Amino acid sequence: MNKTRIGLIGASGRAILAQHWHAPKTDEAEVVAAADVSEKSLSDFRAWAPGASTTRDYRELLARPDLDAIAVFTPDRFHEQHALAVLAAGKALYLEKPMALSTAACDRILAARRQAGTPLMMGFNLRYHPVVLAAREAIRAGRIGAVKAIWVRHFVGAGGDFYYHDWHASRAGVHSLLLQKASHDLDVIHWLGGAYGVRVAAFGGLDYFGGTRAHDLVCGTCADRVGCREEQAPENPRQQCVFRSAVDVEDNQVVILQLANGVKASYTQCHFTPEYVRNYTVVGTEGRLEFYLERNEIWLYPRPAKTRDWPTPPPREAIPLAGVKEGDQGHGGADEQIAAGFLRYLRDGVPPNTSPEDGRMSVAVGCAATASLRRGRMMNVPPVPS
Repeated sequence: MNKTRIGLIGASGRAILAQHWHAPKTDEAEVVAAADVSEKSLSDFRAWAPGASTTRDYRELLARPDLDAIAVFTPDRFHEQHALAVLAAGKALYLEKPMALSTAACDRILAARRQAGTPLMMGFNLRYHPVVLAAREAIRAGRIGAVKAIWVRHFVGAGGDFYYHDWHASRAGVHSLLLQKASHDLDVIHWLGGAYGVRVAAFGGLDYFGGTRAHDLVCGTCADRVGCREEQAPENPRQQCVFRSAVDVEDNQVVILQLANGVKASYTQCHFTPEYVRNYTVVGTEGRLEFYLERNEIWLYPRPAKTRDWPTPPPREAIPLAGVKEGDQGHGGADEQIAAGFLRYLRDGVPPNTSPEDGRMSVAVGCAATASLRRGRMMNVPPVPS
């Protein structure tokens, strides 16, 4: 089989994942081109892919007959435009989450994919995370019985740095962080819960970031930067003030979700906590799983034969993990594994752990939850069109 030749639309941020595809000395794959509007991003790309071509016009990649696949790593608001263009060009598509900024946009992408008949893989790397895979296997093996409840706590201790110093803090850029940040977690809830969400209620607000500062205020020129907890280092490209008046994306939110099979789920997301924690609890009829992604830890708590015999503290069993590498910074090895999964999909026809419909439903739940918290009422989640 010929080497798989891959191009990138968007050469920074999550495009770091593409380095796992770049193996020019092998017969498997190579990243041969990138498009980006930023010359710095293209320069950084050329540093790890010397000899690859670069352009500031993504349409040049679409016209190249030598590209087998294109990966989209652009800001969220461009995902629909770029995904539709790649599919129309007949290229295989790797699309970073979220699929788009609206459910309707996702449906347009699904329709284009059906018409094109080309592979489309969503960038849900947590479906390749060793802890999530261990949880999935324990559930499928019946170790906690039938799943009935899932709780997720997402404490984003570096929320200012990650989201509020740049375009992520604008609804025009992300719609809501229930799409941008929560898309992974909502998808994992669907995967471990065994069904998509159908009804959702949410509460949220802008409780710390935002304010009255000028929209063009940046850390480097702010008179209050020395005493500001959120001051950015000069070398950090994200410099906009987190307390500027244009910030309008909620930083503290709670979601309650019911899946089609009756599983009840909750999700909390806060961007001004002291630490970064992503904690899941999955409750079944015969026990529960609890795991921390950043710590690569997962425990099984079995139910006793008699509830009255429950010991204190309750016994727990550490579940062994496969594929964890010491010092790995790519989401516990998930980046490397999802990159490999994309190549297996293209080269060997091995179905990936995620589907385009999964990407659509993560957005559908995120949009419905955002509508709920902004309108003050429960919302139904629109199903995938038949």
